[in-house]
Amino acid sequence: MKKNLGAKAVITPLPVLIIATYNEDGTADAMNAAWGGQCGGSYIALNLSASHLTTENIQRLKEFTVSIADKNNLVASDFVGLVSGKKEKDKLEKAGLHTVKSDNVNAPVITEYPLTLECKAVSIREELGEIRIVGEIVNTIADESILNDEGKVDLDKLQPLVYDSPGHYYRVVGEKVGNAFKDGLALK
Repeated sequence: MKKNLGAKAVITPLPVLIIATYNEDGTADAMNAAWGGQCGGSYIALNLSASHLTTENIQRLKEFTVSIADKNNLVASDFVGLVSGKKEKDKLEKAGLHTVKSDNVNAPVITEYPLTLECKAVSIREELGEIRIVGEIVNTIADESILNDEGKVDLDKLQPLVYDSPGHYYRVVGEKVGNAFKDGLALK
């Protein structure tokens, strides 16, 4: 038997994204966001509150990086989502995170994360009470430790975090169970 739960969004998995920008004084800032994802081959969409310092920085600079949170950085990833950069100016340091300047955009790259997307905002608009940002991915930086023999990102090695919104948990992406664009061919 099925049960009505009301108007609850249970869309999964939600990636745990660490968005990094520069503040007006040139210091690095980062936040944790689950309301985002890929929207095309080289674009990412984010839905962020206007109250976030990171959102203000993206609106001002039009450039940012997005790191994919991983199991090894769970505590730091959660911390940058719990603490506002408006109140804690050294939150990256407290989280044990370090940055270098991106080679391709005016934004920091957090060195502890093994996968980072360098992005330029192509659309920023208020929508449904949030700021919707679409960014073009101009480069992807991957640590060799998460690449397979073909030079592609291996999710088993990356161990990306996903946000379980109904339970308020972090989970790690699970095992491979099939082959996209192939297994369904058996029904043709």
